[in-house]
Amino acid sequence: MKLLTPPSGRQVFTLPFTPKTSDIDENGHVNNVVYLGWVQDIAIAHWRSRAPAEEATRWAWVVLRHEIDYRRPLMPGEHATGRTWVGERRGPRFDRFVRIDGPDGEMCAQTHSEWVLVDAVTKRPARVPAWMEEMFS
Repeated sequence: MKLLTPPSGRQVFTLPFTPKTSDIDENGHVNNVVYLGWVQDIAIAHWRSRAPAEEATRWAWVVLRHEIDYRRPLMPGEHATGRTWVGERRGPRFDRFVRIDGPDGEMCAQTHSEWVLVDAVTKRPARVPAWMEEMFS
């Protein structure tokens, strides 16, 4: 498995994660489904941190696909750091990458997701405007 790293010069958004007791599964580590929730949390936080308020209410994002790789379990009491960045736009689509590392800097999980921009009123896909690509680049 190739480790995801942001391309040189790409804007990266970071968010810390602290597992709750309920995030620990019967195997004694953070459950795989929790990572997927964190992927969504960091994507939403990234969008909200960058989008102008008047634009944030006009648009929504939906996921078409997630690919997730797990490498190292995150154990109780450990904290994680998530980093996300976007790839290139393709019509209404944007690739988003998330890497979640443990406190030792080792990758716990990484995802490549395909998100689609949706008009919040019509609920129909919309071409990603150039200003949006620039905002995340």
